[in-house]
Amino acid sequence: MKRLSLEQELKSNTYPGRGIVLGRSKDGSKAVAAYFIMGRSPNSRNRIFIEDGQGIRTQAFDPSKLTDPSLIIYAPVKVLGNKTIVTNGDQTDTIYSGMDNQLTFEQSLRCREFEPDSPNYTPRISGIMHIENGKYNYALSILKAANGNPAACCRFTFAYENPFAGEGHFIHTYMHDGDPLPSFEGEPKLVDIPNDISAFTDMVWNNLNEDNKISLFVRFIDIASGKYETKIVNKNK
Repeated sequence: MKRLSLEQELKSNTYPGRGIVLGRSKDGSKAVAAYFIMGRSPNSRNRIFIEDGQGIRTQAFDPSKLTDPSLIIYAPVKVLGNKTIVTNGDQTDTIYSGMDNQLTFEQSLRCREFEPDSPNYTPRISGIMHIENGKYNYALSILKAANGNPAACCRFTFAYENPFAGEGHFIHTYMHDGDPLPSFEGEPKLVDIPNDISAFTDMVWNNLNEDNKISLFVRFIDIASGKYETKIVNKNK
């Protein structure tokens, strides 16, 4: 698979929706995660990311303007021991509970489907990072309606063992803007990952569409020690 420029992938797409990037820093020492949200409606745009323990959650920027919390208020990131869970919905809690009860990442998601937001049927995208004894692996999942038909759910899991330094994988909810919005297709995209968290955060944020971007979370985890650094950027301030 050809390695793509994450900068160009973001710059060339006005509406990838919500996106997850998991990978490894160029020097090999850090496990890297990024999660961003975008929105077109006033309700969706009225959000910020805030830290919540070791993870984060979404919150209404102006509570008086929140019209429907379903599908937009959730915890995108949670930490379970040496595992970091990143998703685009409340399936974060489903994965956390399942894996806490000895289910696998894939098994935990068996009870979930795409979002019930007709006519888009937004895919549920999820990621899991596992660091143990100096070793790192990650996986990405997408649950989507079959060719846009909600009568069937297609489930795909992509697992990456011992990922190479400077490489990551990018999955997002929509191929591009549209009405209805077309679901992501194919394997997660192989993208380049740098060393510096500040430069990486700036690159992702600055190349997301200015009108549609809402919030960004980035975390670099030291594979040897487990210590991490987090960056959060919110358009609403």
